[in-house]
Amino acid sequence: MSDDFKLNVKTRNDMGKGASRRLRRLANEVPAIIYGGKKAPQNISLAQNEFEKALANEAFYSHIITLDVEGKSEDVILKDLQRHPAKPIILHADFFRVSKTKKLQVKAPLHFINEDICAGVKLGGGLISHSMTELDISCLPANLPEYIEVDVAAVEIGQILHISDIVLPKGVESVSLSHGEGHDLPIFTINKPKEEVEEVEEVEDTAEAPEGEEEEGGE
Repeated sequence: MSDDFKLNVKTRNDMGKGASRRLRRLANEVPAIIYGGKKAPQNISLAQNEFEKALANEAFYSHIITLDVEGKSEDVILKDLQRHPAKPIILHADFFRVSKTKKLQVKAPLHFINEDICAGVKLGGGLISHSMTELDISCLPANLPEYIEVDVAAVEIGQILHISDIVLPKGVESVSLSHGEGHDLPIFTINKPKEEVEEVEEVEDTAEAPEGEEEEGGE
């Protein structure tokens, strides 16, 4: 992992919606909580501007984050984020404590590479369709990837890639596949061009026309 994320946070004692609103409006801070592990949950707050800057980096969502809680460090991952439905405001964040010796489950972004030279697009004029843009994975913190690459250069028209087609990094497992083959969901496909689909449908309609229909219409 190429990025290190460290955020300074404060402990907070005032609870409730009113206290959270004052925190966001007057101090420009985001209310949050740290939980998990053997420690009790801890209510914290962090600077809105600093937090937004970190969130702008895709890796932040699948990365170990170090929180400096007034001089004490906590290794966490971002577990949940609540945003205002209409305003560019972060309402609340949940951070989950991680252990170096225990596997964790997170969502890792999927990066589809070589789409511009994909066989189904370059040779057949097909249309790209993404069924999945992130994957639920399980791994130790040391093996946590920022993203997972999926090479689609050889995908042809009509071909469907599934989770089992992804080459996962060492030490990383798919949560879905751990539940059995029935959970091997599609992630990517190349559909036929719209014009080609319409032509096929038109040919089928013509082939289904009853024999002698033209003769009857000419009488």
